[in-house]
Amino acid sequence: MLSNSQIIEALIFASDSPLRPDQILDLWKAEAFNELEMTHFELKNILKKLTEKYSSEAYVFELQRINGGYQFYTKRIFYPYVRQAVLDKNNRKLSRASLETLSIIAYRQPVTKTELEFIRGVNCDYVVKKLLDGQLIEILGRSDAPGRPLIYGTSAYFMEYFGLNDVKDLPKLEEVSIDEETFQEQLKVYLKETDGGTGDDSGNIPQADK
Repeated sequence: MLSNSQIIEALIFASDSPLRPDQILDLWKAEAFNELEMTHFELKNILKKLTEKYSSEAYVFELQRINGGYQFYTKRIFYPYVRQAVLDKNNRKLSRASLETLSIIAYRQPVTKTELEFIRGVNCDYVVKKLLDGQLIEILGRSDAPGRPLIYGTSAYFMEYFGLNDVKDLPKLEEVSIDEETFQEQLKVYLKETDGGTGDDSGNIPQADK
């Protein structure tokens, strides 16, 4: 007979996004689980033991807690060997402009597009749209500032994309790297420093970058 631990392991393995403990407990209420019992305490112990189990060098993947849920990830030591396969499959590689904009949003959220453009010194319409389309950021509401501009923040998918459990896991600004490859590999996001301004003295709007 299958154990609760085996079933939970299978559920996490089959999930295409981090599976939270409350979601697992909800699944346990389904008809297929009628003959099984599960308590919050037992679930907590099972997740702890599974995390410890897959931390062993015998496994090439590990169980990580991401955005409050659990998901299997290939261990970081194997990154150089699987990187090319992942990049070939991933057609959504972020441009340098997107990385700059996303890093500002991550550190300064909630933030308006006007604030983004003030920091970057260029029009951000195109980049913000791409980040929204990629579900890496989301609209959080409207600011109380004149015109009630939209305010943006990072999304739950941002947490999954960069393997973060909490925004507090972002590196400190003094640890930030401006190298794009380092950013992709080690989650090193950076904030581009400028002297400010959204246009020149003639009042021209900065050119958008892509």
